[in-house]
Amino acid sequence: MKIPNIVVMGVAGCGKSSLGLALANALHASYIEGDSYHPAQNIARMSASIPLTDADRASWLDLLAQRLASGVAQGEAMVMACSALKRRYRDTLRRGDPELLFVHLAGSKALIAERMAARSAHFMPGTLLDSQFRDLEEPAGDESFIRCDVSQPVDSLLQQLLQQLVQDQ
Repeated sequence: MKIPNIVVMGVAGCGKSSLGLALANALHASYIEGDSYHPAQNIARMSASIPLTDADRASWLDLLAQRLASGVAQGEAMVMACSALKRRYRDTLRRGDPELLFVHLAGSKALIAERMAARSAHFMPGTLLDSQFRDLEEPAGDESFIRCDVSQPVDSLLQQLLQQLVQDQ
């Protein structure tokens, strides 16, 4: 059974890193934290509550696509955490792996704002949540994706995802 490489996507604070790491561990896949590929100027902008533009994100997304392509060439199983908010961002990532499966972590703005307020030591401030929701283009029916409700605990989401991945193969 071959599970496709996966990008766990959604707005800031939805749980991409937590679920992505758990999923990578469960699948014995490499975990790629998309945030660690941001250039310093992007981190500085977000830390200063300045939303990133498409131009700001372009080189970051290109790096992530290159990382995916490198992994595909090596036969590496990968789970990446990346906001991938817009269709064109997902299209860029698919240049690295056309078979990518997106796991869209969706939830209410109120719930995600509460989670962002509770976390510490992250560069993304809650003040940017509105811009994240404004930029979000949910995956369309012609994209390979699974939508998950983030109001559930990570362990429950993980079990549901694993079950669905096995069923889809």
